[in-house]
Amino acid sequence: MGTGRRLRGATIALILLGALTACVPEAPATPTPSGTTTTPTPSPTPTVVDPIADLSLEQRVGQLFMVGTSVDGADPVTLAAVADDGIGGIFLHGRSSAGAAATAQLVAEFTDLHDPEAPRLWVATDQEGGDVQVLSGEGFDAMPTALTSAQRDDATLRVDAARWGAQLAAAGIDMNLAPVVDIVTSPETAADNKPIGIYNREYGFDEATVAAKAGAFAQGMRDAGILPTLKHFPGLGRVTGNTDYAADVLDTTVDAASADVAVYRTLIPQGPAVVMMATAVYELIDPTAPAAFSAPVVTGLLRDQLGFDSVVMTDDLSATAQVERWTPADRATLAIDAGVDLLLVSADASVFPEMYAAVRDRAESDPVFREKVDASARRIVELKSAFP
Repeated sequence: MGTGRRLRGATIALILLGALTACVPEAPATPTPSGTTTTPTPSPTPTVVDPIADLSLEQRVGQLFMVGTSVDGADPVTLAAVADDGIGGIFLHGRSSAGAAATAQLVAEFTDLHDPEAPRLWVATDQEGGDVQVLSGEGFDAMPTALTSAQRDDATLRVDAARWGAQLAAAGIDMNLAPVVDIVTSPETAADNKPIGIYNREYGFDEATVAAKAGAFAQGMRDAGILPTLKHFPGLGRVTGNTDYAADVLDTTVDAASADVAVYRTLIPQGPAVVMMATAVYELIDPTAPAAFSAPVVTGLLRDQLGFDSVVMTDDLSATAQVERWTPADRATLAIDAGVDLLLVSADASVFPEMYAAVRDRAESDPVFREKVDASARRIVELKSAFP
């Protein structure tokens, strides 16, 4: 009983003390001397790690190449390019009906040689559908042409493309050189367009249709973890010659304001993708050089005007008639000078050593060219890290 009174008394005393303390005014803050300013402590600047900082010049140059191998067997030149030169990717060319398991075994011959400490190796092929389907057989659907696929609604085409992409992924492929974004003039003239229309590779005949259907295909590929490639900038839908088999292919219609260019403005923001350059000459943009060798087309139009800041690649530079007048060495350096990042050497791997040596030697002697090599290697490594 006595203890309870003492506890209650102590509690009352504490309450009174708290009330008195609350009434005592705070001491005034020490005034800041007149005319002075208190500077806040700056936040530490985050450290930016250069993704290519640990790569030698030779390794950076290697990243700029995608070299081909037949689906019928591993090309020794391409195997050496992976093992010795650290190339950025390989491309499976030809036609195979051996199925997914056999394709995976072929891919493993290359990936087993790849340095696990290096940026990953892109494994690409052409799986558009119709006549342009490299891989078939067990594990791969027979894909319709782009023009047939375009009859599906966008959601269905995206689902279909995701399934086709998953089949590629199961075989070790992580990059598809598709979809075609070229706009063919009309159904009546399609057969006159040798690279695209004659094979029904187009998704349609106007900007809105091509953007919607190619965009759905590209997104389906992304859904499956496959990096899509938008091709062939700034458009092959209006030429008559096929640059694979004909020299002097000239486009006299497409300019910077054409729908053929504008469709990329719609597609580029939709997600990660590579853009492939055509090798035709575009009279109204730069009549002096094929698009893949043209700074006005690559840098001025695609990068500066359309704002594309990711990886730009060439169409094949190894065996196409359109570029045969240039030596393999010049093809490689001209493309990089123009602003291209990734050089496709798909049909004939034998020219790769000459191309690689030319890029490496020029980078060693020319600081401005070396900066372009570094910038391209950086874009490639950043995209490999970001997707999927």
